Amino acid sequence: MRARSAVVTAMELITPLGVGLDRSWKRLVRGESGIDRISLFDPSGHKCQIAGECRDFNPEDFLDRKTITRFDRMVHLFVAAALLTIENWRFQYRGDPFRFSVIGASAIGCPSTFEQNHAELLRRGPRKVSPFCVVAIAANTAACEVARRIGAKGPQYFLQEACAAGTKAMATATALIRQNVIDAAVVVGADAGITPTIMASLENLGAITTGQWNETPSKASRPFDRERKGFVPSEGAGCVILEALEHAEKRGAEPLAEVAGIGATCDAHHPTAAEPSGESIIQCMKQAIKDAGIRPEEVNYINAHGTSTPLNDLVETRAIKKVFGPKAYQIPISSNKSMIGHLWGAAGIVESIFTVKSILDGIIPPTINLDFPDPECDLDYVPNLSRPADIRIALTNSFGFGGINASLVIKKVEE
Repeated sequence: MRARSAVVTAMELITPLGVGLDRSWKRLVRGESGIDRISLFDPSGHKCQIAGECRDFNPEDFLDRKTITRFDRMVHLFVAAALLTIENWRFQYRGDPFRFSVIGASAIGCPSTFEQNHAELLRRGPRKVSPFCVVAIAANTAACEVARRIGAKGPQYFLQEACAAGTKAMATATALIRQNVIDAAVVVGADAGITPTIMASLENLGAITTGQWNETPSKASRPFDRERKGFVPSEGAGCVILEALEHAEKRGAEPLAEVAGIGATCDAHHPTAAEPSGESIIQCMKQAIKDAGIRPEEVNYINAHGTSTPLNDLVETRAIKKVFGPKAYQIPISSNKSMIGHLWGAAGIVESIFTVKSILDGIIPPTINLDFPDPECDLDYVPNLSRPADIRIALTNSFGFGGINASLVIKKVEE
């Protein structure tokens, strides 16, 4: 390993499959879907009436009543994921607090807080808007709340960079560790955008699945399938603790995996659509591979962005072929979004956690609902059933609105 390697030493998540890594992972490996009819509000008038909700999540299991009342559901998920990770992995930071950071990510921020306060303004006037609204709608408040609770006084960043936000948060923490700015970081991504306004915007944009799949929610997210109609919005949170290898070893923590390579580019093309040639995505993956100091042929698993949108799945497939050449057909690829939907800014962290679990457990979760393969998406997407595999080097991709791209190379820690 290079000097100042960044390693994962703890990780937890809250997803539509359940609260906690263990439950979500078991259901993911079994190929179960967490997509169902929306219950957070009445979706009857909406073209899309399904989403991935964290129905097992109860904020009161983690937070006091005052915190719950004051903050957005995104903040509830964000703070809960951090606390769950720290508790379950018995993480204790004992070093210089100014070398300990919280790095946060969210694509949408705090929409329910804004919607509720705006409705109150229209209904009852300016005096009834919460004085705390201006703080509560600021997404970085989530990271501040975690930092306050754990005493992390190092540089704090909060990335609101669409669907690549979580992956770029991990890349930011990795860079800070490598540069010897910090020794450890609690990296969290969360989103809770299942609200009437956000859903209406997405369905009018044509980005999410509508129509026939409202009747069969578990079949709606179908990456690389020719029947795919758009992504399925979801909510949730993921937390990873990254440390410098020597810091982890000093406190007796066992590294789970190394974040060995980071890549980031921008399409500079369109507010929502991927650039059709995929050139920026190609360069993003190449950057991560080069940064990891490996050859493309050493990658033996790809956790795809795989959104279930017609253009994105096609562009990602083409880009993988460009980066890996004929080897692309031999690399198992899967999309966690087929089961959990799209967690927006949390997606990159959640999918990185699942990638680490694939490395540790030697199993690749499937891409479910791949019933009618798109002839232009002709790679090995591990359709419908999990597969055992000895994974040593994995690549995970995140590509967001605005053409924001990020990739990570995650390596097995050799004994």
